[in-house]
Amino acid sequence: MSRPFFQSTAEDIIAAVEAVVANGRPSSTDFVAQFLDVPPDRADSALKMASELGFLYLKGETFSVRSPLSQFCATPNQMQKASALRIVLESYQPFVIFRERLKATEFASQAAQQTKVTLDLDGHRDIIKETLISLGTYSHALDTEGGGLYVSADAAAENHLLRLAQACKDAAAAEARIRLQIGDEATQIVDRSEVVVSLANALLKAASGDARGAVLLAGNAIESYLEGLASRKGVDVTGSPGINAKLERFATANAIPKKLLHVGKYLGHVRNAADHGIDTEINATWTIQESTGTEYVYVSCSFIHSITGAEKGHYSQI
Repeated sequence: MSRPFFQSTAEDIIAAVEAVVANGRPSSTDFVAQFLDVPPDRADSALKMASELGFLYLKGETFSVRSPLSQFCATPNQMQKASALRIVLESYQPFVIFRERLKATEFASQAAQQTKVTLDLDGHRDIIKETLISLGTYSHALDTEGGGLYVSADAAAENHLLRLAQACKDAAAAEARIRLQIGDEATQIVDRSEVVVSLANALLKAASGDARGAVLLAGNAIESYLEGLASRKGVDVTGSPGINAKLERFATANAIPKKLLHVGKYLGHVRNAADHGIDTEINATWTIQESTGTEYVYVSCSFIHSITGAEKGHYSQI
């Protein structure tokens, strides 16, 4: 039985994993295609290749995070993304065999053909070659010598582990900051992965100057938080996509103080500005300032902290 092989670039694969991580829940191909603004077939190939590599797993029609290394695909640091990919490649059989055959033959096309036959891969030799070369060069597992020639890179695996160790340190520091901002009471009741980690990744995005990415990640965290809050308060938010639509359900149920609802509306509108492309009112796409990206993360934390206080009876916190 032939083994599936999917045509994709390393950049598309990493971006697809980042989209699933950012969503914080099982994600469909259509969601990822819209998130990345790419055609569905391109998103589908990237997602399936990410599953083959072990970053994600496919269950039914959705993709979910499988490996902890997936979190490094959502960082702003390109070297950390490359290091995460390098580590999964070292256990990805098609790449391991391709690299061995490349050493033996010196020609990528020949190495790809031999890899295809050895593993009975379901894909054209050139597709296999282009995908594996993209993965290898992005992750610095392969170096180019020009003229279509590639060789194994000499960089030690320890270098990549050190980069991920630094990434873990940065991520841990960011998560500690988020936990401090939302407070102990909120930390104990929110979903760590969907809220705390998403906000921590948003803070890292903001620190790197990616304001739009910070708003999108933090906005997803707020929406996940509202879903959890709705469950605790018995508010039905079914069929209410987005922050503002969910807040309207809370307003109808009189479940959140009005001043905090308006804070939430700010978060909803800024998230929409970052996420919805051309605004017909101004006939342009909103530019998200670096300061807005940072402030958005902290306002998100304050929003969670304040509503948790209201849940606990501390209505004066804002």
